[in-house]
Amino acid sequence: MSTTRSLYETLADFAVSTWGNNKDYDGLDAVIMALAEGARLVQSKVEAAALAGVLGSTGDINVQGEVVQILDTFASDAFVSVLKGSGRVAAIGCEEIEGTVVLGDGAGQDYIVQMDPLDGSSNIDVAISIGSIFGIWKRDPGEAIGDASLLRPGREQVAAVYTVYGSSTMMVLATRDGVQGFTLNRPEKMFQLTHPDIRIPDEVSCYSTNEGNFNTLDGATQMAVLALRESYSLRYVGSLVADFHRNLLKGGIFMYPGNPGSPEGKLRLMYESNPLAFVAEQAGGAASSGEQRILDIQPERPHQRTPLIIGNRDAVEQTVAIMKGG
Repeated sequence: MSTTRSLYETLADFAVSTWGNNKDYDGLDAVIMALAEGARLVQSKVEAAALAGVLGSTGDINVQGEVVQILDTFASDAFVSVLKGSGRVAAIGCEEIEGTVVLGDGAGQDYIVQMDPLDGSSNIDVAISIGSIFGIWKRDPGEAIGDASLLRPGREQVAAVYTVYGSSTMMVLATRDGVQGFTLNRPEKMFQLTHPDIRIPDEVSCYSTNEGNFNTLDGATQMAVLALRESYSLRYVGSLVADFHRNLLKGGIFMYPGNPGSPEGKLRLMYESNPLAFVAEQAGGAASSGEQRILDIQPERPHQRTPLIIGNRDAVEQTVAIMKGG
């Protein structure tokens, strides 16, 4: 058995040495361990998708107007189940579910989780890396749980988690004390610490954007893309979590801007942009809508969309400046 520290051991260390008596983190370890169990269940289905008969769509359309993949439904159900089982989560907001999933308001149900259970699911059938994204907020004491419970700005997150299901399965955890990366040891069925104290490299190696949308952008945004094109190599997977993960480890910038026809862009604020923005900032990076810091946006709707420019801080700031005409 590997001597690399497990997720459980790492969280135990945090509880003693870092989180201490901070009530914001009371029970957070149970939520994170539940997400790890859910990720392991999803990974097993992703790995054998064709053999398990879970490729393709259900034929349903979700609240986003998107075709629901069979694995979307499996992942959503799996994460709701494990989070409920943790006994620590009061409510869940989910890409695949229109309304708030209320789990309860009992003692110890101190957290609210927003999740994209299977990001990049349109790539499932062609074996491209996909992932899961989670933002975690602390419930206000005595708060009555409902839709309004989900409308919290990203800066109030106490933690964010994402997983990548690819050549290896990784789980990245960000708290206000830093960013840690864990790799799934499949024989042992546990996540082990392999990337401690992640920081986005100062040197930018690439930019990630859908160049096929270039002609739909306004002039200032086109200028920003051209500046990136002249400076960096293009690397674009088409799964947000996979593109972000590469740029986090290698140094880069991802952008999915709005355009005159869709000024709010494509990505969802609460369970895509907010969690990844939290990870980016804790790793020394930045995230912007092009108008303001992502984590400062006051959400108005559970499934609200936003443009997203995220990654290396200098590259984000320079790109936003060009977009603003600077």
